Amino acid sequence: MIGSGTTTARNRLRSPSQPDADSLHQTSNRHRATTKYGTSIPLFNKLTLIKLFLAITFFIIFFLILRRSVAVPRLPRVITPFPAPKIMDLPQFQGEHKESLYWGTYRPHLYLGIRARTPQSLMAGLMWIGVKDGSNHLRHVCKHEDDLSAYGWGKHNGRDYGHQVLVDHGMILTTEFLKSKGDDSGYGGDWAVRIDVQVDKSKWNEEFGRDAQLFFYLADEGGNVLDVGSEKLNIRESSLLASGSRTDIGDWQLHLKSMDDLKLHYSGFHTPHFHNLSDLVEGNLASQTRKHGQVQLSDSSDDSPNVLAFQIIGGFPFTTDIVFISGTDSENSIVEERVNSLAGASLSNELKYKEQAYDEKIEKVFNLAEKVDSDSISVGKAAVGNLLGGIGYFYGQSKIALSRTLNDREHVDYLSYWPAELYTAVPCRPIFPRGFLWDEGFHQLVIWRSDVHISLDIIGHWLDLMNIDGWIPREQILGAEALSRIPQEYVAQHPTNGNPPTLFLALSGIINALKNNEFNAMDRSEISLFMERAFGRLEAWFQWLNNTQSGEQMSSYYWRGRDNRTIFELNPQTLSSGFDDYPRASHPSADERHLDLRCWVLLAAECMHSIEELLNKETKPGKNYGSTVKLLTDLELLNKMHFDEAYGAYFDFGNHTEKVRLEWKELKAGHNHATRQLVREVSERPVLSLVPHIGYVSFFPFMGRIIPSGSWILEKQLELISNRSQLWTDYGLCSLAKTSSLYMKYNTEHDAPYWRGTIWINMNYRVLSALHHYSEENGPYQDKAKVIYKELRSNLIRNMAHNYHQTGFLWEQYDQVKGNGKGAHPFTGWTSVVVLIMAEAYDTI
Repeated sequence: MIGSGTTTARNRLRSPSQPDADSLHQTSNRHRATTKYGTSIPLFNKLTLIKLFLAITFFIIFFLILRRSVAVPRLPRVITPFPAPKIMDLPQFQGEHKESLYWGTYRPHLYLGIRARTPQSLMAGLMWIGVKDGSNHLRHVCKHEDDLSAYGWGKHNGRDYGHQVLVDHGMILTTEFLKSKGDDSGYGGDWAVRIDVQVDKSKWNEEFGRDAQLFFYLADEGGNVLDVGSEKLNIRESSLLASGSRTDIGDWQLHLKSMDDLKLHYSGFHTPHFHNLSDLVEGNLASQTRKHGQVQLSDSSDDSPNVLAFQIIGGFPFTTDIVFISGTDSENSIVEERVNSLAGASLSNELKYKEQAYDEKIEKVFNLAEKVDSDSISVGKAAVGNLLGGIGYFYGQSKIALSRTLNDREHVDYLSYWPAELYTAVPCRPIFPRGFLWDEGFHQLVIWRSDVHISLDIIGHWLDLMNIDGWIPREQILGAEALSRIPQEYVAQHPTNGNPPTLFLALSGIINALKNNEFNAMDRSEISLFMERAFGRLEAWFQWLNNTQSGEQMSSYYWRGRDNRTIFELNPQTLSSGFDDYPRASHPSADERHLDLRCWVLLAAECMHSIEELLNKETKPGKNYGSTVKLLTDLELLNKMHFDEAYGAYFDFGNHTEKVRLEWKELKAGHNHATRQLVREVSERPVLSLVPHIGYVSFFPFMGRIIPSGSWILEKQLELISNRSQLWTDYGLCSLAKTSSLYMKYNTEHDAPYWRGTIWINMNYRVLSALHHYSEENGPYQDKAKVIYKELRSNLIRNMAHNYHQTGFLWEQYDQVKGNGKGAHPFTGWTSVVVLIMAEAYDTI
């Protein structure tokens, strides 16, 4: 802690010891002098001691100053935590709540991965041998190149139950996860995994084998030794696979139960690295294959293993239950009874009950049966299930990019943030299995409706990542597992750059539900306590956005982080906006005005004003959120800065020319070697003007419901939305108009168009939300808004359901010409808001 060294130094220094009475008396007699009045003055006692005291005092002060400036340097502000109590220290996130969420499928980058919400966790995971292109491949980490036909949590409640089907070239694996907390359990309770293996004979060549080979492992990040149950595993004699002990959960055991004839092998490893466990298994299998010609683990172990892998071999089909029980050191622990309660028929009954409860809750929360057909309902359930099943727990330190070095003597590219934990949903398990700030707000639109306690837990974790300035790193790459999957150039976060504050979307929804009495008394109390604790952080976040991202003119804003020196990008990217390659001003400058950012700040101000009213807080000088809302909803001012009457559309403003293209040129590389590259060519001087590209950004004032229901501008907005030559398709709204000069253009030789035409569900959801609003507002365009709303909603649901049933996945984006899914998959991050579209669940913003 800053300044703690001062207190420590002060406590260590002791006052000079005082002389005893006799020695003081003797000293006084030896050093007396006579004054002109004939009295004696004890010179040593007064003058000398005063000088000595002053010298010692000066030395102490000098020492403390030196210690403060040298021994305990102040942390750079960018890596100094926000100076307030952490949200996650609230009592509502402790006790039963915390323990109930201790274990979970919190390793979303794996096909099946289990860990605890603690930094040095005991982890579990599943691997199996699959066949592709006639050869064997070990599955473990979710990868597109594995080419699985389908996978994902079709059902998951985020707490104690999940059901997933994985289809791998003729092999069909069903994995089910269940947690249980009994009186005899250790902290966090027990859990079980059921793995059912089937084969589609029409797609499986028996030359590849008649057996399935699974690998289930345990790994202890804390370095605790894991003990194998027996050197010769035999489930007929004993179901015990492994055991061990941890300070958090006590003694534990892992058991395997099955009615099928299975063969078991194992191998133990000692390693400090946990991000490449499949490499250890593959290496052991390769060694055994060379020695004995058999693909099986070695049935041996390193000394003091902290990883145990178990090979389960069985003929198609088979089912096995793996049971983990904690607290086996308890006197009352009835091990065999507890294992049996989580296996066989008992497990079957409990899984059936949980599945039914999940279905009932989805219907209760989203009321889909009255809104959509049965095919669409299954898509909605899968959207919620994989979003909740994709929640992860991460621990580590973000890397923060430096604009300059710390000192002149050493070159430092980045600083390390403080060690932090993050509990968060993730956009996509194989490609983006980590936290993204602007994605998370859309995730929480679904999650708070499903489980408001999990949602507040996630939002609280994010806000606790805030630094003293109110900045939150937009992409969280925490821990070795997350770091191992990211190219180095994308790891460091830039403290000058913001990100859309979409968490305010979810917070606004929660507040509105609170006003509408949609929570019970206990939930209302906890939400209010959360808002009270979070208010200071939210206020700092708002002030950081409002101040650091402001533009040259009052009420203007622009995204920092655009490269104004690039010679390779057709249009310099705006990664911090979340819209990456969406066309902005051709020449980045401080004169830019970004329309979307202006509207995000408005959303944040509206939410802050609502929280102030909820908590009965007095308006602070310089922090009048109501006034900010009034300023940013001033239609005349907005139109003056961003509206083009000729187009009837809103645009960004900046230093811009349309005369920009990419041309092949010979560029000199090292040692006079020439290379041919696409280079940006500008054939016309840019001028300050509106940037004439119609797309998602153009509709932010519409999405924010700033436009009055009786305004002619609203009619223009509706015309643009429904114009087939611009944005409208039978599958949803394009991200960029087909008439734009950058429509579907590559931004560099290798950067394919991303936000330049394809259909994104999060923005379609926001447009639908506004259409729904205007369809219920009295005005001349009410009926037109209603017609457009119904058709757009129908197009989106129909196309997404069709793609899901055809491909097995929800997708990052959808093609605007054919409607097929594109990009990352399964993408049940913000694409999961399709369930809100089905439910017609829109927040008043």
